[in-house]
Amino acid sequence: MTAEEILIFGNPTLRKNAAPLTVFDDSLKATVEEMFTTMIEADGIGLAAPQVGISKRFLIIGMPREDDEIERLFFANPEVVAMEGESEYDEGCLSVPGIRAEILRPEWIRFRYQDIDGNQLELEDGGLLARVLQHEIDHLNGILFIDRLSPSKRSLLKKTLQKMAETGQKPDNIPAAFSDAEE
Repeated sequence: MTAEEILIFGNPTLRKNAAPLTVFDDSLKATVEEMFTTMIEADGIGLAAPQVGISKRFLIIGMPREDDEIERLFFANPEVVAMEGESEYDEGCLSVPGIRAEILRPEWIRFRYQDIDGNQLELEDGGLLARVLQHEIDHLNGILFIDRLSPSKRSLLKKTLQKMAETGQKPDNIPAAFSDAEE
């Protein structure tokens, strides 16, 4: 298992339901380190295995800390077991570069997962971790954040997404309402 480049919208691996992770070994640990390097270089906060061409159910999150360091988190086979509330938050995605949108998600979640050694754990969160985890779990299920947009908003992105799928790159003509460019 090795982490490669980040796959871009249009790549079929991003639409597959990832298989459970069953092997927790040194190869996995090396892949996870490569993924952290890739994610940090891309200025991301989360990265799911399918985004780097690995169709397995694991993801990483780099949570910012007060001391300007990044807490490295790993979750295998995550499963949301409870959720409450709703809130909108501006999301973007390394696999859909340049596009940002307000996405409605549960505000608080409880979830089960396995750590890097395969131990079963449970955690709950109502902050940024809950938001990022839900986004990354969607990747494990072949769902992208743009799938959570209303049909009318998705139609505004249709040409942009077609161009991205054809070229495998961030298009130049992203509608202003979805652009991550500084105003």
